[in-house]
Amino acid sequence: MSMREGRDGTERLVVIGGDAAGMSAASQARRLKGPGELEIVAFERGRFTSFSACGIPYWVGGDVAERDALIARTPEEHRARGIDLRLGTEVTAIDVPGRRVRARDVDSGAESWTPYDKLVIATGARPVRPDLPGVDAPGVHGVQTLGDGQALLQTLARAHGRRAVVVGAGYIGVEMAEALINRGFEVTVVNRGKEPMSTLDADMGRLVHRAMEGLGITMVNDAEVTKILTGEDGRARAVATQDAEYPADVVVLGIGVRPDTALARAAGLPLGAHGGLLTDLAMRVRGHEDIWAGGDCVEVLNLVSGQEQYVPLGTHANKHGQVIGSNVGGGYATFPGVVGTAVSKVCDLEIARTGLREKDAGRVGLRYETVTIESTSRAGYYPGASPMTVKMLAERRTGRLLGVQIVGREGAAKRVDIAAVALTAQMTVEQMTALDLGYAPPFSPVWDPVLVAARKAAAKVRP
Repeated sequence: MSMREGRDGTERLVVIGGDAAGMSAASQARRLKGPGELEIVAFERGRFTSFSACGIPYWVGGDVAERDALIARTPEEHRARGIDLRLGTEVTAIDVPGRRVRARDVDSGAESWTPYDKLVIATGARPVRPDLPGVDAPGVHGVQTLGDGQALLQTLARAHGRRAVVVGAGYIGVEMAEALINRGFEVTVVNRGKEPMSTLDADMGRLVHRAMEGLGITMVNDAEVTKILTGEDGRARAVATQDAEYPADVVVLGIGVRPDTALARAAGLPLGAHGGLLTDLAMRVRGHEDIWAGGDCVEVLNLVSGQEQYVPLGTHANKHGQVIGSNVGGGYATFPGVVGTAVSKVCDLEIARTGLREKDAGRVGLRYETVTIESTSRAGYYPGASPMTVKMLAERRTGRLLGVQIVGREGAAKRVDIAAVALTAQMTVEQMTALDLGYAPPFSPVWDPVLVAARKAAAKVRP
């Protein structure tokens, strides 16, 4: 019997978070159960739902013309489907024994408790914002929400100069560097790592470094930001490291994100080594029958390493939501894990990776071999063929594929999907060499670059 108050016997699903995972879960549950069977209440502290955070750099850069193009489903559309969506409402506490959540109206400050039968936690991630002098000054921007994107565009439009500094050289950092180049700014990227894109091995990151400088972006590696300097008007005017100052009319923070799990931690729910919630294959929070979690606030199993990993990506969040919604709605679904696939670009340079880097393989005790090959995106004689570098890791002796990294021009990044499927299927590099991939001169050489790398790796790992 339900522990919450209810007059008609319907169950209540409460969803915390109104973006990809939360609203996918709510929508899928609604497909399976009508309003007479399941009441759905969703809390979202912001003003937008179901939007593509991944698209914000392309909106800022002008590739996407309108903000609303990034919104997959409006609040009104959710409400029309029988979901009680409450915007501008932040959940401040989860009472697990009492099966209820406390929510606060962001504008009025009024608080109230809402009971639940089933709970979905989809609180997402918070951008890393270093505790530096000047980091909260006007002109310093993160890019996590549509509101962040709008504020940055306003700053770009009002900026008196055309100098921009991006702090961080991960996916967001390099994508924002491109966006600012497209807006006509001189861009400096300050990166604490030895090379940009720490999700790649350093030798592949070096290729990204050279290409970014070729595009007119100034790369500053091995540099720790110490403070944001401000002018007499209080606005950001420069980014300082121990060794230098970099003038800036706008500063963009692209340092990455962490799981937003303060609510879950306070409620005593299980968290992993990376601070994300731990779930079972059905995305149910471990040890809690009626609580699920998904999206950027959870850790997932890496199918290659066998360890939990934090991978905040919209692809996973939407899949988590579908799995949760199916299970909440009376069906059954599972999310087995990830292989760690990601792609990005900076101007015409494409960057891709899947599986393990060298340090990942070493950390879990795997013995491996690496190969790196140079090839082209098309047959060398066909117009438009461009160079491509593929790095492949394979387990020594067994030949099991462990990871692939690709840096190149048009046609490079999505080739990583071949490796992602091979990793999921636990293929060896020897088996990969026989894959029946599509070939015609406009699309690839006779031997696709991924297969060239597989052949070379297969030869290297043989006992």
